[in-house]
Amino acid sequence: MGIISNASMTSVILKALWQTLYMVFWSTLFSVIIGFIPAVVLTLTAPDGLHPQKAVYEVLSFLINVFRSFPFIILLVLVIPFTRLVVGKAIGTTASIVPLTLSAIPFIARIMENALRETNHGVIEAAKSFGASDIQILFRVYVKESVPRMLNGVILLIISLVGYSAMAGTVGGGGIGDIAIRFGYQQYKTDYLVVCSLILIVFVQIIQMIGNFLYKKLS
Repeated sequence: MGIISNASMTSVILKALWQTLYMVFWSTLFSVIIGFIPAVVLTLTAPDGLHPQKAVYEVLSFLINVFRSFPFIILLVLVIPFTRLVVGKAIGTTASIVPLTLSAIPFIARIMENALRETNHGVIEAAKSFGASDIQILFRVYVKESVPRMLNGVILLIISLVGYSAMAGTVGGGGIGDIAIRFGYQQYKTDYLVVCSLILIVFVQIIQMIGNFLYKKLS
């Protein structure tokens, strides 16, 4: 019975681990790609940007703050119709990627904006003096100089999404956090709770170590 029980737990946890990796990978990828757009707009239209536009900056900044303030569990419910429209269903691991991505976009957009705006203005002015176009300044100065800082932001995003993925279990998303709650907490199976917690700790530590290594290399 012990061997069967251990085999069953291993199977459940491995499936949950795959679900977590699946949700976190795709939601990170989509949110970084989409979030880069408002980050660039905010950077260019900021008071110290290449094309200051106070109205555009203030409105977009306000919208990002509004969406960042939504608790994930509430957002999860509010976007169910949109999730169904995008993936054809509102329940499941793939469906969970939609609210995870939507919650991550304003977060990573703000981080990327801050990273871009920390670019040394002396370098920007030097590029202008050499006749660089706005596009060249954006990608060869702003983005190039900000890559290490943006990478740190992505690492923070991944770690946050690991935590959010646990709440995705409320719509059948699965994942390590969901197993820890359903089996470890609700069914009082301490072994599930301990193993899932250790996996999440190790996962976060590995992601942070990789991020630190890449940051040093890129810097």
